[in-house]
Amino acid sequence: MADATGVTRRDRTRIWLAAVLPLVALLVFLLLFLRFGPAGVFTGSFPPVEELTITRVTLPDRGVLRVHAVNGGPAPVTVAQVLVDDASWVHTIDGPRTIGRLESREITIPYPWVEGEPVVVRLVTSTGLTFDKEVAVAVRTPAPDARYLTTFALLGLYAGVVPVFIGLLWFPFLRDLSQKWIEFFLSLTAGLLLFLGVDALAEAVELSALVPAAFQGLGLVLLGLVGTPLVLAAVGRRRRGSGPASPVYVAMLVALAIGLHNLGEGLAIGAAYASGEIALGSFLVIGFLLHNTTEGLAILAPLTRSRVTLGLLAVLGLLAGVPTIVGAWIGGFTYSPGWTALFFAIGAGAIVQVLVELARLFPGGEKGSIAAPLNVAGFLAGMLIMYLTGLLVTA
Repeated sequence: MADATGVTRRDRTRIWLAAVLPLVALLVFLLLFLRFGPAGVFTGSFPPVEELTITRVTLPDRGVLRVHAVNGGPAPVTVAQVLVDDASWVHTIDGPRTIGRLESREITIPYPWVEGEPVVVRLVTSTGLTFDKEVAVAVRTPAPDARYLTTFALLGLYAGVVPVFIGLLWFPFLRDLSQKWIEFFLSLTAGLLLFLGVDALAEAVELSALVPAAFQGLGLVLLGLVGTPLVLAAVGRRRRGSGPASPVYVAMLVALAIGLHNLGEGLAIGAAYASGEIALGSFLVIGFLLHNTTEGLAILAPLTRSRVTLGLLAVLGLLAGVPTIVGAWIGGFTYSPGWTALFFAIGAGAIVQVLVELARLFPGGEKGSIAAPLNVAGFLAGMLIMYLTGLLVTA
Protein backbone atom coordinates (compact mmCIF):
# COMPACT_ATOMS: atom_id res chain seq x y z
CA MET A 1 0.00 0.00 0.00
CA ALA A 2 1.37 3.44 -0.99
CA ASP A 3 1.09 6.61 1.09
CA ALA A 4 0.28 10.13 -0.20
CA THR A 5 3.75 10.47 -1.75
CA GLY A 6 3.48 7.17 -3.64
CA VAL A 7 6.02 5.32 -1.46
CA THR A 8 5.05 1.77 -0.54
CA ARG A 9 5.85 0.05 2.74
CA ARG A 10 8.41 -2.14 0.94
CA ASP A 11 10.10 1.01 -0.42
CA ARG A 12 10.31 2.54 3.02
CA THR A 13 11.81 -0.67 4.42
CA ARG A 14 14.41 -0.71 1.66
CA ILE A 15 15.31 2.94 2.33
CA TRP A 16 15.80 2.32 6.06
CA LEU A 17 17.87 -0.80 5.43
CA ALA A 18 20.09 1.20 3.06
CA ALA A 19 20.56 3.80 5.80
CA VAL A 20 21.32 1.30 8.58
CA LEU A 21 23.61 -1.04 6.59
CA PRO A 22 26.67 1.30 6.62
CA LEU A 23 26.27 1.81 10.39
CA VAL A 24 26.22 -1.95 10.97
CA ALA A 25 29.31 -2.36 8.80
CA LEU A 26 31.09 0.39 10.73
CA LEU A 27 30.22 -1.23 14.07
CA VAL A 28 31.49 -4.63 12.90
CA PHE A 29 34.74 -3.06 11.67
CA LEU A 30 35.27 -1.28 15.01
CA LEU A 31 34.72 -4.52 16.93
CA LEU A 32 37.22 -6.33 14.69
CA PHE A 33 39.77 -3.56 15.19
CA LEU A 34 39.38 -3.61 18.95
CA ARG A 35 39.62 -7.42 19.05
CA PHE A 36 42.38 -8.08 16.50
CA GLY A 37 43.97 -4.68 15.84
CA PRO A 38 47.62 -3.79 16.59
CA ALA A 39 46.79 -1.52 19.55
CA GLY A 40 47.96 -4.13 22.05
CA VAL A 41 51.50 -4.10 20.64
CA PHE A 42 51.82 -0.36 21.14
CA THR A 43 50.18 -0.48 24.57
CA GLY A 44 52.80 -2.92 25.74
CA SER A 45 55.70 -0.93 24.29
CA PHE A 46 54.79 2.61 25.28
CA PRO A 47 53.37 4.17 28.46
CA PRO A 48 49.81 5.48 28.25
CA VAL A 49 49.16 9.09 27.24
CA GLU A 50 47.94 10.84 30.37
CA GLU A 51 46.24 14.19 30.65
CA LEU A 52 44.85 15.70 33.82
CA THR A 53 43.44 19.20 34.07
CA ILE A 54 43.19 21.01 37.41
CA THR A 55 40.17 23.18 36.73
CA ARG A 56 40.10 24.98 40.07
CA VAL A 57 41.77 25.17 43.47
CA THR A 58 39.53 26.47 46.24
CA LEU A 59 40.30 27.43 49.84
CA PRO A 60 37.00 26.78 51.65
CA ASP A 61 38.41 27.05 55.20
CA ARG A 62 41.55 27.94 57.08
CA GLY A 63 44.06 25.12 56.67
CA VAL A 64 42.16 23.41 53.82
CA LEU A 65 42.85 23.25 50.07
CA ARG A 66 40.43 21.64 47.66
CA VAL A 67 41.59 20.62 44.17
CA HIS A 68 39.13 19.95 41.34
CA ALA A 69 40.66 17.76 38.60
CA VAL A 70 39.25 16.38 35.33
CA ASN A 71 40.69 13.63 33.14
CA GLY A 72 40.41 14.95 29.60
CA GLY A 73 42.83 12.44 28.09
CA PRO A 74 42.30 9.12 26.30
CA ALA A 75 43.58 6.88 29.14
CA PRO A 76 42.78 6.49 32.85
CA VAL A 77 45.05 8.44 35.22
CA THR A 78 46.05 7.30 38.71
CA VAL A 79 46.93 10.03 41.21
CA ALA A 80 49.91 8.72 43.20
CA GLN A 81 51.04 11.82 45.11
CA VAL A 82 49.91 15.35 45.90
CA LEU A 83 52.54 18.04 46.44
CA VAL A 84 51.93 21.52 47.84
CA ASP A 85 54.80 23.98 47.43
CA ASP A 86 57.11 21.05 46.52
CA ALA A 87 56.28 19.07 49.67
CA SER A 88 54.22 15.88 49.73
CA TRP A 89 50.99 16.16 51.73
CA VAL A 90 48.38 13.77 53.00
CA HIS A 91 45.05 14.12 51.27
CA THR A 92 41.67 12.52 50.65
CA ILE A 93 39.96 11.88 47.31
CA ASP A 94 36.19 11.65 46.85
CA GLY A 95 36.50 8.41 44.85
CA PRO A 96 39.05 5.94 43.51
CA ARG A 97 42.58 7.18 42.82
CA THR A 98 42.27 6.07 39.21
CA ILE A 99 40.32 8.70 37.27
CA GLY A 100 38.68 7.43 34.08
CA ARG A 101 38.24 9.41 30.88
CA LEU A 102 35.88 12.39 31.36
CA GLU A 103 35.67 11.66 35.09
CA SER A 104 36.46 14.23 37.77
CA ARG A 105 37.71 14.11 41.34
CA GLU A 106 37.79 16.47 44.28
CA ILE A 107 40.99 16.23 46.36
CA THR A 108 40.98 17.73 49.86
CA ILE A 109 44.36 18.68 51.37
CA PRO A 110 44.87 19.79 55.01
CA TYR A 111 47.44 22.52 54.34
CA PRO A 112 48.16 25.60 56.53
CA TRP A 113 48.06 28.19 53.77
CA VAL A 114 48.97 31.78 54.62
CA GLU A 115 46.63 34.52 53.43
CA GLY A 116 48.14 36.65 50.69
CA GLU A 117 50.91 34.24 49.74
CA PRO A 118 51.02 32.09 46.57
CA VAL A 119 50.38 28.35 46.67
CA VAL A 120 51.38 25.78 44.03
CA VAL A 121 49.59 22.42 43.90
CA ARG A 122 51.10 19.54 41.93
CA LEU A 123 49.48 16.20 41.17
CA VAL A 124 51.89 13.32 40.44
CA THR A 125 50.53 10.32 38.51
CA SER A 126 51.61 6.70 38.79
CA THR A 127 53.76 7.11 35.67
CA GLY A 128 55.59 10.14 37.11
CA LEU A 129 53.87 12.85 35.08
CA THR A 130 53.02 16.05 36.95
CA PHE A 131 50.18 18.54 36.58
CA ASP A 132 50.39 21.92 38.33
CA LYS A 133 48.07 24.73 39.35
CA GLU A 134 49.12 27.97 41.05
CA VAL A 135 46.98 30.07 43.37
CA ALA A 136 48.50 33.52 42.91
CA VAL A 137 47.03 34.93 46.14
CA ALA A 138 45.78 32.64 48.90
CA VAL A 139 42.43 33.93 50.18
CA ARG A 140 39.42 32.10 51.48
CA THR A 141 37.10 31.14 48.62
CA PRO A 142 33.72 32.90 48.87
CA ALA A 143 30.84 30.69 49.96
CA PRO A 144 27.39 31.19 48.39
CA ASP A 145 25.91 32.80 51.50
CA ALA A 146 23.86 35.98 51.84
CA ARG A 147 26.94 38.17 52.31
CA TYR A 148 28.76 37.11 49.17
CA LEU A 149 25.60 36.78 47.07
CA THR A 150 24.87 40.41 47.87
CA THR A 151 28.48 41.49 47.28
CA PHE A 152 28.72 39.89 43.83
CA ALA A 153 25.25 41.19 42.94
CA LEU A 154 26.41 44.73 43.76
CA LEU A 155 29.53 44.25 41.62
CA GLY A 156 27.35 43.17 38.70
CA LEU A 157 25.01 46.08 39.37
CA TYR A 158 27.87 48.59 39.28
CA ALA A 159 29.54 47.08 36.21
CA GLY A 160 26.53 46.16 34.08
CA VAL A 161 23.06 47.26 35.14
CA VAL A 162 23.66 50.88 36.16
CA PRO A 163 25.86 51.77 33.14
CA VAL A 164 23.29 50.38 30.68
CA PHE A 165 20.49 52.42 32.28
CA ILE A 166 22.68 55.52 32.23
CA GLY A 167 23.15 54.95 28.51
CA LEU A 168 19.36 54.74 28.06
CA LEU A 169 19.11 58.36 29.25
CA TRP A 170 20.21 59.38 25.73
CA PHE A 171 16.77 58.48 24.38
CA PRO A 172 15.29 62.05 24.40
CA PHE A 173 18.39 63.25 22.55
CA LEU A 174 18.09 60.57 19.86
CA ARG A 175 14.37 61.18 19.24
CA ASP A 176 15.01 64.75 18.06
CA LEU A 177 17.58 63.83 15.41
CA SER A 178 17.07 63.93 11.65
CA GLN A 179 17.10 60.75 9.56
CA LYS A 180 20.73 61.09 8.49
CA TRP A 181 21.88 61.34 12.11
CA ILE A 182 19.67 58.39 13.08
CA GLU A 183 21.50 56.37 10.45
CA PHE A 184 24.77 57.68 11.88
CA PHE A 185 23.89 56.29 15.30
CA LEU A 186 22.68 53.02 13.80
CA SER A 187 26.10 52.76 12.16
CA LEU A 188 27.77 53.67 15.46
CA THR A 189 25.75 50.87 17.10
CA ALA A 190 27.02 48.44 14.47
CA GLY A 191 30.59 49.51 15.21
CA LEU A 192 30.08 49.08 18.94
CA LEU A 193 28.61 45.63 18.50
CA LEU A 194 31.22 44.45 16.01
CA PHE A 195 33.95 45.39 18.49
CA LEU A 196 32.11 43.58 21.29
CA GLY A 197 31.64 40.52 19.09
CA VAL A 198 35.30 40.25 18.12
CA ASP A 199 36.31 40.84 21.76
CA ALA A 200 33.95 38.09 22.94
CA LEU A 201 35.21 35.68 20.27
CA ALA A 202 38.84 36.35 21.23
CA GLU A 203 38.01 35.69 24.89
CA ALA A 204 36.20 32.48 23.96
CA VAL A 205 39.12 31.17 21.89
CA GLU A 206 41.61 32.05 24.65
CA LEU A 207 39.54 30.29 27.31
CA SER A 208 39.01 27.24 25.09
CA ALA A 209 42.71 26.44 25.55
CA LEU A 210 42.02 25.90 29.29
CA VAL A 211 39.24 23.38 28.67
CA PRO A 212 40.20 19.69 29.09
CA ALA A 213 41.02 18.32 25.63
CA ALA A 214 38.26 15.70 25.63
CA PHE A 215 35.62 18.43 25.96
CA GLN A 216 36.89 20.14 22.76
CA GLY A 217 37.01 23.79 23.77
CA LEU A 218 37.16 25.06 20.17
CA GLY A 219 34.19 22.86 19.34
CA LEU A 220 32.19 24.56 22.08
CA VAL A 221 33.19 27.95 20.67
CA LEU A 222 32.13 26.91 17.17
CA LEU A 223 28.75 25.64 18.42
CA GLY A 224 28.04 28.91 20.22
CA LEU A 225 29.30 31.15 17.41
CA VAL A 226 27.47 29.43 14.54
CA GLY A 227 24.47 27.96 16.35
CA THR A 228 23.30 31.14 18.09
CA PRO A 229 22.67 33.34 14.99
CA LEU A 230 21.00 30.40 13.20
CA VAL A 231 18.65 29.79 16.13
CA LEU A 232 17.85 33.51 16.47
CA ALA A 233 17.22 33.81 12.73
CA ALA A 234 14.91 30.77 12.77
CA VAL A 235 12.98 32.06 15.79
CA GLY A 236 12.70 35.51 14.21
CA ARG A 237 11.47 34.09 10.90
CA ARG A 238 8.87 31.96 12.68
CA ARG A 239 7.73 34.94 14.76
CA ARG A 240 7.33 37.52 11.99
CA GLY A 241 7.12 35.49 8.78
CA SER A 242 9.07 36.73 5.80
CA GLY A 243 8.65 40.45 6.56
CA PRO A 244 11.31 42.76 8.01
CA ALA A 245 11.95 42.82 11.74
CA SER A 246 10.34 45.62 13.74
CA PRO A 247 12.58 48.20 15.46
CA VAL A 248 11.44 46.93 18.87
CA TYR A 249 12.42 43.37 17.92
CA VAL A 250 15.85 44.55 16.76
CA ALA A 251 16.31 46.50 20.02
CA MET A 252 15.43 43.34 21.94
CA LEU A 253 18.03 41.42 19.94
CA VAL A 254 20.64 44.10 20.67
CA ALA A 255 19.83 43.97 24.39
CA LEU A 256 19.99 40.16 24.37
CA ALA A 257 23.35 40.13 22.58
CA ILE A 258 24.77 42.71 24.98
CA GLY A 259 23.38 40.76 27.93
CA LEU A 260 25.11 37.58 26.80
CA HIS A 261 28.36 39.50 26.42
CA ASN A 262 27.91 41.09 29.85
CA LEU A 263 27.40 37.62 31.32
CA GLY A 264 30.98 36.88 30.30
CA GLU A 265 32.16 40.17 31.80
CA GLY A 266 30.46 39.26 35.07
CA LEU A 267 32.22 35.89 35.03
CA ALA A 268 35.59 37.67 34.74
CA ILE A 269 34.76 40.03 37.61
CA GLY A 270 33.52 37.26 39.91
CA ALA A 271 36.50 35.01 39.19
CA ALA A 272 38.97 37.86 39.84
CA TYR A 273 37.48 38.72 43.24
CA ALA A 274 37.06 35.05 44.22
CA SER A 275 40.75 34.36 43.51
CA GLY A 276 41.88 37.31 45.64
CA GLU A 277 42.88 39.60 42.76
CA ILE A 278 41.03 42.56 44.25
CA ALA A 279 42.94 45.23 42.30
CA LEU A 280 42.22 43.44 39.01
CA GLY A 281 38.56 43.04 39.93
CA SER A 282 38.26 46.76 40.75
CA PHE A 283 39.85 47.75 37.44
CA LEU A 284 37.46 45.41 35.63
CA VAL A 285 34.44 47.01 37.32
CA ILE A 286 35.63 50.55 36.49
CA GLY A 287 36.52 49.63 32.92
CA PHE A 288 33.29 47.74 32.25
CA LEU A 289 31.30 50.58 33.83
CA LEU A 290 32.61 53.05 31.25
CA HIS A 291 32.58 50.41 28.52
CA ASN A 292 28.94 49.48 29.10
CA THR A 293 27.48 52.98 29.26
CA THR A 294 27.72 53.17 25.47
CA GLU A 295 25.72 49.93 25.23
CA GLY A 296 22.57 51.78 26.28
CA LEU A 297 23.05 53.96 23.22
CA ALA A 298 23.33 50.85 21.04
CA ILE A 299 20.01 49.55 22.38
CA LEU A 300 18.24 52.86 21.71
CA ALA A 301 19.43 53.46 18.14
CA PRO A 302 16.81 51.20 16.46
CA LEU A 303 13.96 52.81 18.47
CA THR A 304 14.34 56.48 17.51
CA ARG A 305 11.17 56.50 15.36
CA SER A 306 9.15 54.05 17.45
CA ARG A 307 6.68 54.54 20.25
CA VAL A 308 8.55 53.62 23.41
CA THR A 309 7.29 53.29 26.99
CA LEU A 310 9.25 53.42 30.21
CA GLY A 311 8.33 49.79 30.76
CA LEU A 312 9.95 48.77 27.48
CA LEU A 313 13.11 50.71 28.32
CA ALA A 314 13.21 49.03 31.73
CA VAL A 315 12.89 45.56 30.15
CA LEU A 316 15.64 46.33 27.63
CA GLY A 317 17.96 47.66 30.34
CA LEU A 318 17.39 44.63 32.57
CA LEU A 319 17.85 42.22 29.66
CA ALA A 320 21.24 43.79 28.87
CA GLY A 321 22.44 44.46 32.41
CA VAL A 322 21.19 41.74 34.78
CA PRO A 323 23.28 38.95 33.16
CA THR A 324 26.34 40.75 34.59
CA ILE A 325 25.06 39.90 38.08
CA VAL A 326 24.41 36.27 37.11
CA GLY A 327 27.91 36.08 35.61
CA ALA A 328 29.48 37.51 38.78
CA TRP A 329 27.73 34.80 40.85
CA ILE A 330 28.88 32.02 38.53
CA GLY A 331 32.44 33.36 38.33
CA GLY A 332 32.66 33.86 42.07
CA PHE A 333 31.31 30.49 43.17
CA THR A 334 31.68 27.90 40.37
CA TYR A 335 33.99 29.27 37.69
CA SER A 336 34.47 26.94 34.68
CA PRO A 337 36.59 27.78 31.60
CA GLY A 338 34.35 25.61 29.41
CA TRP A 339 31.10 27.32 30.32
CA THR A 340 32.73 30.74 30.16
CA ALA A 341 34.11 30.07 26.67
CA LEU A 342 30.67 28.87 25.55
CA PHE A 343 28.91 31.96 26.97
CA PHE A 344 31.35 34.30 25.23
CA ALA A 345 30.87 32.41 21.95
CA ILE A 346 27.09 32.59 22.27
CA GLY A 347 27.38 36.34 22.86
CA ALA A 348 29.54 36.72 19.74
CA GLY A 349 27.09 34.64 17.72
CA ALA A 350 24.13 36.72 18.87
CA ILE A 351 25.94 39.88 17.76
CA VAL A 352 26.33 38.41 14.26
CA GLN A 353 22.54 38.12 13.94
CA VAL A 354 22.02 41.60 15.40
CA LEU A 355 24.34 43.12 12.77
CA VAL A 356 22.28 41.44 10.04
CA GLU A 357 19.05 42.88 11.45
CA LEU A 358 20.60 46.34 11.91
CA ALA A 359 21.62 46.45 8.25
CA ARG A 360 17.97 45.95 7.28
CA LEU A 361 16.91 49.08 9.20
CA PHE A 362 18.66 51.38 6.74
CA PRO A 363 15.91 52.73 4.44
CA GLY A 364 18.16 52.74 1.39
CA GLY A 365 20.46 49.91 2.41
CA GLU A 366 20.35 48.35 -1.04
CA LYS A 367 21.19 51.71 -2.67
CA GLY A 368 24.35 52.21 -0.69
CA SER A 369 23.26 54.42 2.24
CA ILE A 370 25.11 52.07 4.62
CA ALA A 371 28.32 53.17 2.89
CA ALA A 372 27.48 56.88 3.04
CA PRO A 373 30.41 58.93 4.44
CA LEU A 374 28.54 59.94 7.60
CA ASN A 375 27.54 56.33 8.29
CA VAL A 376 31.06 55.09 7.72
CA ALA A 377 32.24 57.71 10.20
CA GLY A 378 29.65 56.48 12.71
CA PHE A 379 30.74 52.87 12.27
CA LEU A 380 34.40 53.73 12.86
CA ALA A 381 33.47 55.99 15.78
CA GLY A 382 31.63 53.08 17.44
CA MET A 383 34.70 50.86 17.25
CA LEU A 384 36.96 53.69 18.43
CA ILE A 385 34.74 54.36 21.46
CA MET A 386 34.89 50.71 22.49
CA TYR A 387 38.64 50.64 21.97
CA LEU A 388 39.25 53.74 24.11
CA THR A 389 36.95 52.64 26.96
CA GLY A 390 38.44 49.14 26.70
CA LEU A 391 41.87 50.53 27.58
CA LEU A 392 40.65 50.74 31.17
CA VAL A 393 39.74 47.04 31.25
CA THR A 394 42.91 45.38 32.51
CA ALA A 395 43.33 41.90 31.09
